[in-house]
Amino acid sequence: MQQRLEGSPSSRMSSSGSVYQGIFPNSRIGNSASPNGGASPSFTLPIVDMNENDDTELLSITWNQDYRCFAAGTSHGFRIYNCKPCKETFRRDMKSGGFKIVEMLFRCNVLALVGSVANSHYPPNKVLIWDDYQSRCMGVLTFRSEVRGVKLRRDRIVIVLEHKIYVYNFTDLKLLHQIETLANPRGLCCLSNHSNTFVLACPGLNRGQVRVEHFGLNVTKLISAHDSQIACLTLTLDGLLLATASIAGTLIRIFNTMDGTQLQEVRRGADRAEINSIAFSPNVQWLAASSDKGTVHVFSLRVRVSGEDSLNQPNIAQGPALFHQNSSTSLDPLISPNTGANPNSAFSFMRGLLPKYFSSEWSFAQFRLPQSTHLIVAFGSENDVIIVGMNGSFYRCSFDIVHGGEMVQQEYVRFLKFENRP
Repeated sequence: MQQRLEGSPSSRMSSSGSVYQGIFPNSRIGNSASPNGGASPSFTLPIVDMNENDDTELLSITWNQDYRCFAAGTSHGFRIYNCKPCKETFRRDMKSGGFKIVEMLFRCNVLALVGSVANSHYPPNKVLIWDDYQSRCMGVLTFRSEVRGVKLRRDRIVIVLEHKIYVYNFTDLKLLHQIETLANPRGLCCLSNHSNTFVLACPGLNRGQVRVEHFGLNVTKLISAHDSQIACLTLTLDGLLLATASIAGTLIRIFNTMDGTQLQEVRRGADRAEINSIAFSPNVQWLAASSDKGTVHVFSLRVRVSGEDSLNQPNIAQGPALFHQNSSTSLDPLISPNTGANPNSAFSFMRGLLPKYFSSEWSFAQFRLPQSTHLIVAFGSENDVIIVGMNGSFYRCSFDIVHGGEMVQQEYVRFLKFENRP
């Protein structure tokens, strides 16, 4: 029997409220009622069979939750790629236009889509829950302002607007939480991805502040991460560690999300840069960062989490540390005993005598790209780093876990070719 969500929840939301159309995951949804009255057409997108489009533009690139795939939003639709090796698994080219946000849910057939300005059917203020197995939209969330970001878990949908974040239950699209933020045009928000912890991190209401929500524990933590505005942030898979960078782009800081303490600080460089992406390795021994300078840096971390080895075995009890999250003893200590001299700084013996710059923890390994573009990074394995660029480039490189230094390129693919362009 077809289910339906009645009415608009805008009366119990802010002026950027949403309208529900449809419900997930009922696989038999057809003509959901329009909130404005009357029957609306079936939520299907007209798909056109197209060969490689010479005029295709890349609008966005995003990882799935385990970094084994990435999604590309294009001016004609979207494409999904595997990472090892880099290979297109499928694409959808739409007559209506492209998508500026394509958010995957691990490797299943469900995606969240947000149309580009040029999309004639779905503008940037609508979020589509798309079931690619059925090639149809199973639900729509419509807002009064542009959607800046979408994050998915198996049990939640998180929608990011410029000044507010909405958290919905996935099964019935019920609104569960609302979070006010400082102006957030980048759509910054990240989630933990273990089933028995739900941690969300986003900008707070003050400049340089990060708000961390431990929904399972009903705990909110406000962290003063930087003096300037937050530019990038990420969580470990279990949400116990947070890494942040500001618009200055020189320093990256790692925090304990339970008590907000700073555990480590690493330095990308001395000059300003726009940090596009930060990623923890699965074993939380390394941190990678990309910026508009065209260099990807890998940092050695001195933090550790109880039961971190279990993160590489997601099918085995989801990690012992997570069963004890309500006990602070499972988080102590998060910092390793080796907290003395910085092994990456030749001036560490003069710590406290020279300016902080000279005793900074610099990157352990680096990979320099031939041209600068917006990049996202992730770890493929212990010493494999995956780099995807908005110029249609894919790199997989490796680093020496003992000596560091320059990374070695293992794979290069042009996953999207701009044949009309020089």
